[in-house]
Amino acid sequence: MSTLQAIADLARPHSLAVFGAFHPGPDDSAPPGTGTLLLFGPAEPGFWPHLTSQPEWQDGDPDPIDRWSKRALGSIAADLGARAIFPSDGPPYAPFFRWALSSGRAWASPVRLLVHDSAGLWVSYRGALALGEKLELPDPPANPCDVCEAKPCLSACPALALTGAGYDLPGCHAWLDQEQGDDCLSLGCAVRRACPVSQAYGRLPEQSAYHMRQFHR
Repeated sequence: MSTLQAIADLARPHSLAVFGAFHPGPDDSAPPGTGTLLLFGPAEPGFWPHLTSQPEWQDGDPDPIDRWSKRALGSIAADLGARAIFPSDGPPYAPFFRWALSSGRAWASPVRLLVHDSAGLWVSYRGALALGEKLELPDPPANPCDVCEAKPCLSACPALALTGAGYDLPGCHAWLDQEQGDDCLSLGCAVRRACPVSQAYGRLPEQSAYHMRQFHR
């Protein structure tokens, strides 16, 4: 019988962490026979140095992070007799946003992006494992936004493109096209950085800069 801690221990050498788990119901779009669905994200500190040392990053081929994720989580899946599922697989695509909410460790933030109890607005999911066993799961933590009085995410966007009113994608890109957008390009989204939980997560600016460059293409 597996335990959540044992699975976390398997993930740690890959610089991955269990970002949530739940027992899916018939409407959750989990594979048939799934007793527990586990979500995995980058373990910080240390994820980016680990990833960039891997062969998928260094071989020059496209999609290095997705390819590495499939190898790393595929290895864990093989050890557990589980099925690995990835956000990049599709169409149809697995409902990771809905799964994150169902995990009890992620919520819709004031700016409507997902916020996670340990990763804040930096939350990302590298994949999921569908396990046949029904693991014992801890009680979910509190939503960090409920105790965040300042809510700096609502006023952090210098382009006013990401606020409580929603996301203005063209406005965001237009800002990044200008010199004043260099800060967001090199350090990552100002809104995500403003979240107090994000600031405690330990994500390196180099990782954020990479993802911003991919986004801004």
